Amino acid sequence: MSLRELTKEVHQNAERQVFVEVLMSGSIDPEVYATFLANLHPMYDVLEATAMAKGLLNGLPDIRRAPKIHEDFRELWTSSDRAPYLDVTKQYLDHIRNIADDKVKLFAHVYTRHMGDLSGGRMIAKKVPGEGRLYKFEDPDTLKTKIRERLTDDMAEESKICFEFATRTFREMMPYVKEPS
Repeated sequence: MSLRELTKEVHQNAERQVFVEVLMSGSIDPEVYATFLANLHPMYDVLEATAMAKGLLNGLPDIRRAPKIHEDFRELWTSSDRAPYLDVTKQYLDHIRNIADDKVKLFAHVYTRHMGDLSGGRMIAKKVPGEGRLYKFEDPDTLKTKIRERLTDDMAEESKICFEFATRTFREMMPYVKEPS
């Protein structure tokens, strides 16, 4: 069974969250999307920095999303206040730091997050406000192939944990979603 099949149930659960509907509606409020990005940025930044330090991103050109997320955030955030920081963001950072020495677990997070951006990204980029740099890759098909070449079934449990963090992020974003007026 492939890693995709092993994680199908938690993946589908993440995709069924109401926030995903808001994200894909084509009418998400730019401030709400910026709040989402403000929380994705530290998650990706710590994950990518840790994975880079372990050599896990070698040979994966244009995989880093943290700088792109930050650019997207800066484009959309107009408030002088800091964007809200979700509880799940801190918990995710702590989790990545706790698994920092386990390359299999770390790569499970790289796979889960980045393959999602590569696979659904073209659709999402058309729906969100701003440039959507997060979802733009120089050569997405080659990058997907290179990621898939490194996958092993023993990444399934940690990939499920990553999907659960994504689900929690979507849930924690819901209080920021404004009802249409």
